[in-house]
Amino acid sequence: MHLTQLNHECLLHLFSFLDRDSRKCLSLTCRQLRWVFLDPKLWTVLRFVSLSQLRKDNFVLGASLRYLSVCWHSSRVQVCNIEDWLKSSFQRDVCRSHEGLVSSFLAHVCCTCPNLLSLTLSGCGHVTDQDMLPVLQSCRKLRCLHLENCSRITDSSLEGAARHGHSLQRVTVDFCRNITRAGLQAVGERRPDIQLSAVRSAEMIPDRKPEASAPVRSALQKVLLFS
Repeated sequence: MHLTQLNHECLLHLFSFLDRDSRKCLSLTCRQLRWVFLDPKLWTVLRFVSLSQLRKDNFVLGASLRYLSVCWHSSRVQVCNIEDWLKSSFQRDVCRSHEGLVSSFLAHVCCTCPNLLSLTLSGCGHVTDQDMLPVLQSCRKLRCLHLENCSRITDSSLEGAARHGHSLQRVTVDFCRNITRAGLQAVGERRPDIQLSAVRSAEMIPDRKPEASAPVRSALQKVLLFS
C-alpha cells in the first residue's frame, strides 16, 4: 500500500512521530500530505530550543496547541540580559538581529492559540510585560506559566497573571531579577489558589536606570574631588 492511500487520521498519526523539519519535507511531496501538515490537530505541542527556529515555517500555530516552550540556552542570553543603557554598540548589534523574535511570535500565539494550557519561556531576555499581558488576556485556559531568566519581566506580569489568569494553577518566575518580594506577596494574597515559585528572583539585584543612581554617583564624585 502506498503512503497516500492511508486515510487522514492514519497519516496524522504517522506525522506525529516526525520532527518539524521531517514533517515539512514530507509535506512538500504532494497535496494530500500538505493537508496533513497543515492540520492543527497535528500541532498540540511545540518546543523550541533556539530563537532561529522561530523563523522557520516548519510548524503551524492553531487552536489545537496546548503546550508551548521556548527555551534558549546560549552565550548570547547573557548579552540580552544586560540593561540596555549599559550595552556597548557591539552588544546592541548582537541583540538587534533577534530582539523582537519572541515578542512577534507571542503576538501570533495570542491570535491563534486560545486553548493553550502551558507556556514556558526560558532565556528570553527581550520579552517584556507588554508581551506577556496580551497572552494572559487571550489564552484564558492557561494553567501553567513558567518564566525563567527573563530579565525584563516585572511585577506587572505577576499582577496580570492574578487579574487575567483565571485558569492559572501554577506560576513560576525563576531567576527573573526584576520580580520583587512585594509583587510575589501581592499575588499570593490576591490569588492564594495559584502555586507560586520564584527561585532567587526577589534576591537578585534589579535594574536601575541611570537617573536613579545619579545622586549616589554625584555624591561619590564630590567625595573623590575633595579627598
